[in-house]
Amino acid sequence: MKKWGFFLPAIMSVVMVGCATSPEGTSTDDKATETSNTTTSKDNAGQKENTDGKESTTLSPMEKHPNVKPKPMPTVKPKVAPSATKGEKNSDGKLILGQKEWVHLEGLDVNVVSRVDTGATTSSISAIDIVPFERDGKKWVKFKLAHDGRQSKDIELPVSSTKFIRQSNSDETFERYAIEAWITVGDLKVKTPFTLADRTHMDYGLLLGRSFFRDVAIVDVSREFVQPKVVLGKKK
Repeated sequence: MKKWGFFLPAIMSVVMVGCATSPEGTSTDDKATETSNTTTSKDNAGQKENTDGKESTTLSPMEKHPNVKPKPMPTVKPKVAPSATKGEKNSDGKLILGQKEWVHLEGLDVNVVSRVDTGATTSSISAIDIVPFERDGKKWVKFKLAHDGRQSKDIELPVSSTKFIRQSNSDETFERYAIEAWITVGDLKVKTPFTLADRTHMDYGLLLGRSFFRDVAIVDVSREFVQPKVVLGKKK
């Protein structure tokens, strides 16, 4: 009994120490758990903030600023091709011609390049197979326009005038016929006389002389193709 009397107080003291220390351990665990929960909450809050930040970067301008009206987009007008000019004129209303111009032959509906010659009195057009004949008591002529390797079908027109031309190397003379034809240069459409001559060996199959432009146009020899080309197939 004496021996047990010695150990009993020791055992009781151990039990009491265990009871006293147990709540402190539990409290420490609770604090650790609370600290962990706090850290997790902060992490979650940080993640939410990061998530919110990502969402804010993907917002459209209207969502970011709902009260601000967007600026209208500038209107881009398509470029419109300039319309064909009716022909350049001077202050007196006369056509301005360059030394080369497009001439539209109305009867054939073709455009040909002409030489504007201020030294020539009359206009001339290249013709071959020229054959005179009579119709209803009047002199007519049949011919083909030809130049630069091309030629037209047979054309028959009344003769407006005739000139006798002397050959330079002989005393023989031959008749040169003139006809009248409708042509268009720029916006000017006129009926003008042309002499028929073989110009197939020359640079230009058509020559405009002073009889054409004397009262309706002026010539600027420093320029070319001042007047626009006539659109083929367009009725006038």
